[in-house]
Amino acid sequence: MALPDIQSKTRFVVEYPINASPKILFPYLATASGLSQWFCDDVRYVEGQRLNFIWDNDNHYAEISGQRLNKAVRFVFLDEQRQSVPDANFLEFTLDSSQVTDEVYLRVIDYSAPHDPREQHEMWEGLVSKLREQVGG
Repeated sequence: MALPDIQSKTRFVVEYPINASPKILFPYLATASGLSQWFCDDVRYVEGQRLNFIWDNDNHYAEISGQRLNKAVRFVFLDEQRQSVPDANFLEFTLDSSQVTDEVYLRVIDYSAPHDPREQHEMWEGLVSKLREQVGG
């Protein structure tokens, strides 16, 4: 009898300073139109709190599992039948402001199958660079 293929997940966390207010930045992190400008090829609302992230013509369905206006949003990815799964991949964006320096920091938490840490870091550097171009920061 074959054992089920249980793939461990890793939690990749990184922070980036961004020269934009949370009010300007948040729609780029939490809306389909904002995300499609920097994060993937396209993002479409499917139903309710569900979105379809499209990379290279592949659909990846996710549900917004938590959101605090101008602060944080979490997307939990669903299976091919658009159902919740235990220990699902998720992506979380959090905005923190420094009271001292008045800088805004974007924290990315990418919980998914393990990737080469250097490649994952480079991927996020590129994505956040595109985000900075969009928001002017």
